[in-house]
Amino acid sequence: MEKADLPFYVFNTHTEAEEAIHALSRAGFDVKKLSLIGKGYHSEEHPIGFYTTGDQVKSWGGTGAFWGSIWGLLFAPAVFFLPGVGLVAMAGPFVAALVSALEGAVVVGSLSALGAAFSRIGMGEEEVIKYETALKVDKYVLLVHGGEEEAAKARAVLTAANLWKAA
Repeated sequence: MEKADLPFYVFNTHTEAEEAIHALSRAGFDVKKLSLIGKGYHSEEHPIGFYTTGDQVKSWGGTGAFWGSIWGLLFAPAVFFLPGVGLVAMAGPFVAALVSALEGAVVVGSLSALGAAFSRIGMGEEEVIKYETALKVDKYVLLVHGGEEEAAKARAVLTAANLWKAA
């Protein structure tokens, strides 16, 4: 897959993001190839933290219903405080890219750690700014990892379910 073909989807609410992930799961898509990134403290949800027990994610200090249900499907849940963005919850293969960027103190030009992680998975500088900005204004970014076949399947499922419209 060419770098420019990386499939990223931005959703305005956690409900939209959750519907997309469930639609992909129902269609037989391997949800371990999905990453979701968003701020984890919206409206009725005010979790203070989370922990894992095996494949189960628990949160406390609030309902945490959204992240709990998503983390039950996706791989490698994590919460980070990122300067300039704030408290960001995420799950999926993208977590490893962020951890790698943080551990390696990777800074690409003027990019933040989040931007460096996006860059590490093949996103161009304009895309980095676009998706980092989306996260700063409380949107959710869904990433599809894998080859062109996975990207095409995800695009078809999300389009058919009216969860995504091509630009």
